Amino acid sequence: MADAKLQAVLSALSPMARQLNALPSNQPGRDANCVKLNTNENPFPLPMMVMQSALAALERHYLYPEDDNLSLRDAAASAYGLSQDQVVAGNGSSELLGLIYRAFLDPGDSVAMISPGFSFNRKLAKLQGARFLEIEWGESYSLPIEQLLLGPAKDAKFILLANPNNPTGTFVPVAEIDRLVAQSDQLIVVDEAYVDFAPDDALRLVDRHPNLLVLRTLSKGFAAAGIRVGFGFGHPELIGRLRNLQNVFNMNVIGHAVGISILSHRADYDENHRYIKHERHRTTAALSQLGFSVIPSHTNFLLARVPPGRDGKWWQASLDRQNILVAVFPDACLENFIRVSIGTRTQMDAFLSAARDIISGSMKTQS
Repeated sequence: MADAKLQAVLSALSPMARQLNALPSNQPGRDANCVKLNTNENPFPLPMMVMQSALAALERHYLYPEDDNLSLRDAAASAYGLSQDQVVAGNGSSELLGLIYRAFLDPGDSVAMISPGFSFNRKLAKLQGARFLEIEWGESYSLPIEQLLLGPAKDAKFILLANPNNPTGTFVPVAEIDRLVAQSDQLIVVDEAYVDFAPDDALRLVDRHPNLLVLRTLSKGFAAAGIRVGFGFGHPELIGRLRNLQNVFNMNVIGHAVGISILSHRADYDENHRYIKHERHRTTAALSQLGFSVIPSHTNFLLARVPPGRDGKWWQASLDRQNILVAVFPDACLENFIRVSIGTRTQMDAFLSAARDIISGSMKTQS
């Protein structure tokens, strides 16, 4: 009887919901003996002041969190020189992406993403019943402005780009984004999840363009991926539309406290960012010597074309056998690439040692 009821419930799901698979689990257990370089987490501990704020928040565990994230939005507005009504706070920037799809798309509408890009957007478009258009990056990962303004994307309800981009790690000059937003009547969504490792950002454009939304997260640059704090910045009317769709108490007291503390102690992360950039440079040079072709990165990861003769999945499986986790992607244009997060020096040395062993073993097999 229980199985019959379950099947009845599942069969009632919409066809769109049935075809969407959950994201594959890629989080090994806490005690797993592996080097985890597959999801671009920042491996360093939170500063002591931030940790203390989290512990203090636990004392309020029996209370609901603050309604509408007021204090957190105030802290973000103050940190970034904006007004509170230009800020929405979310349970990670992924929640905010979902809100954007719900707020601005009806079934049958189209949305455009510069591709390859953050693959989660494909799922969000399907959930909304929208057409998902993928526009290729220009030469050397430049912004394809003419394509976006005059091609199929001209009818899209909004255009998405990540800057720096995931999974390529590439960066578009902010002046180019400014030009795109100025020339377009569409909503432009710029996902700046990795901006803390980049040379510039687009946040200063928010006051100039009412059709721009900029997303940020504390997951990558501020080592808070498990705490889930993200922000959206834009014109008050756009922000108000997103806030009206949010669940009540969408964030918890720890997220509020940690978010406010991080925003107040951003300078404490400067050494963290310098360390990751240094390891990014060192790992790029070492991989190049091993025969990989590494795309210049402005993030906390590298996208590397593997040496000829094997594809990315083979390399992922070979590294996995040595307890090194890296990412690969289903896109045909990325089948010969692996993406490697930048971790501690010890983690990167372990990865590079495993890569050398694999190349050595592969050469022996071929001979």
